[in-house]
Amino acid sequence: MRGPASTKPQGAAPLAGCARLLATCPDRSGIVAAVSGFLHQRGVNIIHSDQHSTDPEGGRFFMRQEFYLPGLETSIDELARDFAREVAQPYQMNWSVVLSARKKRMAVLVSRLDHALMDLLWRVGRGELHAEAPIVISNHPDLRPAVESFGVRFEHVHVPEAHDAPHGAARSRSLSVPEEKMLALLDSLPGGPVDLVVLARYMRILSPAFVKRFPQRIINIHHSFLPAFEGADPYRRAVERGVKLIGATAHYVTGKLDKGPIIEQDVIRVSHRHRLDELKILGRDIERQVLSRAVRWHLEDRVLVDGSKTIVFA
Repeated sequence: MRGPASTKPQGAAPLAGCARLLATCPDRSGIVAAVSGFLHQRGVNIIHSDQHSTDPEGGRFFMRQEFYLPGLETSIDELARDFAREVAQPYQMNWSVVLSARKKRMAVLVSRLDHALMDLLWRVGRGELHAEAPIVISNHPDLRPAVESFGVRFEHVHVPEAHDAPHGAARSRSLSVPEEKMLALLDSLPGGPVDLVVLARYMRILSPAFVKRFPQRIINIHHSFLPAFEGADPYRRAVERGVKLIGATAHYVTGKLDKGPIIEQDVIRVSHRHRLDELKILGRDIERQVLSRAVRWHLEDRVLVDGSKTIVFA
């Protein structure tokens, strides 16, 4: 069930005094009433509400609410403690409540292709993405001038050939030396740790140990409409198969290559007339759009993971 549409366009800067509540729990009668009643008793104005049930009999219930209360910044910890005791515990909820005005901190990993990266940095600079981008890390030095032109810190972490495994290769369960360097950079950032890591065509496989540091907080853009053409060089394989649609997929990164919960996808129609280079140009435009939408939805707390899939309140 979808609640009333918000009058505030997605991507606009949130107001002070606003917060977002995300919750998931076993489905049962009375959940919405319990949450709404709790907020009403504290003088909270609910400005947007979304709910979804996977199955009303024995399924799971998902909820996202945006609400407003003057001075919430000073009382949110008390509200959270009361909610945990009065609502979350009785309904066995996994939940979080965050201030909407706080900008999440986003690190970007990239290789040589710059289209997805430049789009993200442009949207952050324009305020279309409510985030900070304190650092870009690349396994190549090529993009330093472009990144620094946005006033963003650029760090080159070289990946030796011994660690430069192709897509599909077996991955070590422990951190590689380059990954240790990347984590050291992320852990020592002024202003605190990052909330999100975005792989904007970072063409190297991350170890399960690295991924474990950011559960459901690493978003990858894959240049294919998954589950078709997993791994490397999907555009070439698309040409070889004569596909009529190409697309892009943004998903959370897990320990299995290109198998993480999908956040967003899109496609564009092509034909036998399109050469490989033309497919890549068309595909990169789709990649930019799909990645920016997925990142924005994550930043706005619109995504809840349900096993191997997602619930997206977009």
